[in-house]
Amino acid sequence: MARRRSCRRSTRTGKSERAMNTSTLTTPLCRLLGIRVPVIQAPIGSAATPELAAATSRAGGLGTLALTWTGPQQAVEQIRRVRELADGRPFAVNLVLDFPIDDVMTACLNEEVPIVSTFWGDPGDLSGRLHAAGVLHLHTVGSVKEAERAADSGVDAIVAQGWEAGGHVRGQVSTLALVPAVVDAVAPVPVIAAGGIADGRGLAAVLALGAQAGWLGTRFLTALEAATHEVYRAAVLRAAPQDAVHTRCFDGGWPNAPHRSLRNSTLTAWEAAGSPAAPNRPGEGVIVATDSQGRTHQRYGDMVPVPWMTGDVEALALYAGQSAGLVRDTLTAERIVASICDQAQRITSGA
Repeated sequence: MARRRSCRRSTRTGKSERAMNTSTLTTPLCRLLGIRVPVIQAPIGSAATPELAAATSRAGGLGTLALTWTGPQQAVEQIRRVRELADGRPFAVNLVLDFPIDDVMTACLNEEVPIVSTFWGDPGDLSGRLHAAGVLHLHTVGSVKEAERAADSGVDAIVAQGWEAGGHVRGQVSTLALVPAVVDAVAPVPVIAAGGIADGRGLAAVLALGAQAGWLGTRFLTALEAATHEVYRAAVLRAAPQDAVHTRCFDGGWPNAPHRSLRNSTLTAWEAAGSPAAPNRPGEGVIVATDSQGRTHQRYGDMVPVPWMTGDVEALALYAGQSAGLVRDTLTAERIVASICDQAQRITSGA
């Protein structure tokens, strides 16, 4: 099992004017993970920097790195950077099982990461290996049946992802319906709720449904520590809930994986053409952006805009959930965690 660590507020961005009383928010899962508050920063792809993960963990939540598409050496560098910045707090790494991840997994275990989350595949072959290394295993599901299989495989906690979530979406059931059904099906395995949570109201709601933590991605896209291109950040900030579209448009690099992304020029043109399959889509194969290392990114690719890109970055995948309609500011990760927990605390305490 992962080592349990004491958690305190970071002083790097200044102390809060009012101490946050989070005693009623602390769940058994928090104690298992070694965190103080039930807020988990989702692995938001290339936007999930070591600085974001560390800041979330320092704030009492759980920060996460997305390492599926990194090489082992880059994974090691990111893990060590988080450890350097996190002041001893626990953190997680995420790996997608639909891709070859054995080399990166080995690097993570060699670095003694405390928590690994997995997605989009059968976690059964990994749980024994992770537990033998003393690592906690979280796994994301989109249905009750998938949750039952994950629980039977021995995972330590299950992330129940509702259909309104951003990025790649596993199931077709809303968070409100899915979470309590999964809680009932897999008890006593703890459940984490994902999809549609952006503030303390959402966190309080999923705790009332029986979840023991909230898994937030879209809310952290506008964190100052996130590697979110300003065009992408602005799109999230102005989005309405209906602007986050469930689609298969951005399938380059990960075919047959439905996802939710903000409406942009690529998605609009594709739908106007009748949503044709590749290679008959408008602008198929056109390079729309270039990154700082000279790598090019085509229309319909699965890469999000990051700060070091140039070109028509608006045309890239702008992954976000329906909770984008609740995100209206750019804050540090510490302030995001604090504001969510303050509001949830007031709701759950009846204040």
